[in-house]
Amino acid sequence: MRIAVLKEGAAGERRVSATPETVKKFTGLGATVAVETGAGDTASYADSAYADAGATIGSRAEVLADADIVLGVQGPDPDSLSGLKQGAWIVAGLNPFGERARIDAYAAMGAEALAMEFMPRITRAQSMDILSSQSNLAGYKAVLDAAYEYGRAFPMMMTAAGTVSAAKLFVMGVGVAGLQAIATARRLGAQVSATDVRAATKEQIQSLGAKPIFVENVQGIEGEGTGGYATEMSDEYKAAQAELVSSHIAKQDIVITTALIPGKPAPRLITDAQIATMRPGGVIVDLAVEQGGNVEGAVAGEIVEKHGVKIVGHKNVPSRLAADASALFARNLFNFLSAFWDKEAGKPVLDEEIGNAVRVTQGGKVVNERLLG
Repeated sequence: MRIAVLKEGAAGERRVSATPETVKKFTGLGATVAVETGAGDTASYADSAYADAGATIGSRAEVLADADIVLGVQGPDPDSLSGLKQGAWIVAGLNPFGERARIDAYAAMGAEALAMEFMPRITRAQSMDILSSQSNLAGYKAVLDAAYEYGRAFPMMMTAAGTVSAAKLFVMGVGVAGLQAIATARRLGAQVSATDVRAATKEQIQSLGAKPIFVENVQGIEGEGTGGYATEMSDEYKAAQAELVSSHIAKQDIVITTALIPGKPAPRLITDAQIATMRPGGVIVDLAVEQGGNVEGAVAGEIVEKHGVKIVGHKNVPSRLAADASALFARNLFNFLSAFWDKEAGKPVLDEEIGNAVRVTQGGKVVNERLLG
């Protein structure tokens, strides 16, 4: 079993799909690992560290030769996979909805593509969930980015010259990223509040010491979709939420938005009119900017200013913490493949529950139900 680790080709991608730690673990299972030259450079992992862990280092052509499994952070360009043998696995974050043409190309070349973001949110798959591990770091980094752009201190400070008030920070969307944002902002001393369409998150917000901001007395607002993700809400709920959020945003110094719905554009949470109610010097960090954005006027890859408020739209936020993000992503991939490792076969053999969930191409066809019809 030969595992190839590729150098990422996407613009701005600094992560790597395997670390010396996971290379050593894969070789311990009996696999051979080949790492493309310079694959870990931008994540602070040198070629020599991979070699010390038991990997061979080479060009892309050398790494792909006879590879059974290709690991990536983002799905590699099909044109860069020349020579990949029929039936080889491509295991990465493939963005199947946003990069459908790439998925079709994988099918056409006979690869078996496994989309790690399709990992089911079940207990035994938690250690394999790239969305959770990367969102956790994104939530943390979002607060640091907000603190960098915010021209004032976060914590309340009582000094002989007077008192500095604590920053008021509002988190919209309390998934993994939102919860980490709450925890990080609290550690920095901000006065934190949060909201979500899922009623079950109220206790989670309170457990972190933040104030929950929720619409009350509106029917059917549980908001819990398949696998713990949020669903789209009724018009009645949206109207009530907009009124509540508008009055709350006007009092905030910093807002962090994290809301995503799988396979659909990010829901619009903040309008231009709401931004205008914030005081000058405020900051909004939109973690959903690459999926269309939660904030009107947010621009992917840019920091723009509207009504005196900075709107931060950094792309690929986990990649801004490349070393740690790579370490967690690589462990997700190892945990996934090792959980199904068949010692007699000398390779992973997937079961139906997880295999059918993540497999998007097989036998020259697109086979995942979420991409059919």
